[in-house]
Amino acid sequence: MLKRLKPDQGTAVVEFVVLVVLVLVPVIYLVLGAMRVQAGAYAVTQAAREAGRAYVQSASPTEGSHDARLATALALEDQGFDAGPDSVTVECDGRCLTPGSQVRVSVNLKVRLPFLPDSLAESTVGSVRVSAEHVVPVDEYRSAL
Repeated sequence: MLKRLKPDQGTAVVEFVVLVVLVLVPVIYLVLGAMRVQAGAYAVTQAAREAGRAYVQSASPTEGSHDARLATALALEDQGFDAGPDSVTVECDGRCLTPGSQVRVSVNLKVRLPFLPDSLAESTVGSVRVSAEHVVPVDEYRSAL
């Protein structure tokens, strides 16, 4: 004789909940994390470019450093990030702001992954460090300082 199998009535809800918890939630978190890291990468690239442009257009190296920090802070805030005190580094080959020289700007940022507590977000587990470099030539026709 054939045995009758139990009906599958009511198991779809359980399967859906298990599928959402085990598959969909981690995939959504990975997408959100990747989007946040990509926003950080765009932010540091824009910040390095703008900081370099602000530096080479300034009147003195001291003013240039100040302008580069302001440009970095503005570019990072545009993408929703806060600039730290050591987020931008400016290096010159030879004498800074000499016509024909080059200025190298580096911007570093620690991107926190979403929905993590502060204890994890400040460690290497809960954050990703992104950086960008940009080299800006000083105009050949700029008046020498």
